[in-house]
Amino acid sequence: MFGIGFGELTVIVVLAVLVFGPDKLPDLARQAGRFMRQLRGFANQARDELRSELGPEFADLELADLDPRAIVRKHIAEAMAELDDLDDAARAEESRHVQEPLAAGEWAPYDVDAT
Repeated sequence: MFGIGFGELTVIVVLAVLVFGPDKLPDLARQAGRFMRQLRGFANQARDELRSELGPEFADLELADLDPRAIVRKHIAEAMAELDDLDDAARAEESRHVQEPLAAGEWAPYDVDAT
């Protein structure tokens, strides 16, 4: 949860009790919970509105898909898969063109135009 461990969480709770006092702390926690529910509702509403505006081809759109790091990671993974496919195709092509050694007395191929 936000990269906060148990030790940090206990320090925050102790500081909150010292700063706000034990009487106001339940009310502040209730307000924080209400704020988080509203924030989640706003995010869901924005996602649904974005889906409806973009059309049916984006019906499975998630807001996490719009994260630039996820987009870059996805494109890099696709490029790496393409490179792997190209390498596999090149290896298959090489294995089909295995050169046989020349027979006894046979001359090596010679191209006049290439020399």
